[in-house]
Amino acid sequence: MKLSLIISFLVITSLENASAQNSYFKLGQQALMNGDFKAAVSQLEKACLIDSTNANALWMLGYSYYHSENYKKSIAAYSKELLINPTDANAYYYRARAKSYLGKDVQLSAADKEKYLLGAIIDLTKAISIDPNDTQNKFLQTRGIAYREYGLFKLQATGHFYDKNRGVNSLKASIGDLEKVLADNPDRVDISSLIELSKQKLDEAMAHR
Repeated sequence: MKLSLIISFLVITSLENASAQNSYFKLGQQALMNGDFKAAVSQLEKACLIDSTNANALWMLGYSYYHSENYKKSIAAYSKELLINPTDANAYYYRARAKSYLGKDVQLSAADKEKYLLGAIIDLTKAISIDPNDTQNKFLQTRGIAYREYGLFKLQATGHFYDKNRGVNSLKASIGDLEKVLADNPDRVDISSLIELSKQKLDEAMAHR
């Protein structure tokens, strides 16, 4: 086959792939905007299969998986997106939320719970470092909750996963994060309630010496 014909074939194939990818991407985007996350997953999976380097498609796929409660696949999609765009604070945020949900799965082993709960804190810390001026304080608030969940895990776990010091320190960190959020939003009763809950759990932990 002549070189010119090979090049023409490759160009045509590339254009066809790009057209198909763009079509799946648009259909997935529209389904996501309509709140039909399962349909969005179906279309965006096809888009990402054709082009695994499309950060926007991967982000939306992670978001659609998250809202379809498929947290493991959401984590995987956001992890791929973060390899392409490592400064995407919102990708770290949603990956952290997916990890938090998995960390509370009662059927998981203690090792897996620790991995997910601690991973959520690490991701949220990364999001905060990327966007420290988050006007909604959603990263800080979510990390405050994640610290509490991890603290309770360390206090309730058995064997070598039990660690009172880490549990207590995590509850203190939870209170610290949430108090910062409340300082910026003094009228938020929900944050006050979250602080009281973390303080209650801390008092209970300190009472059991």
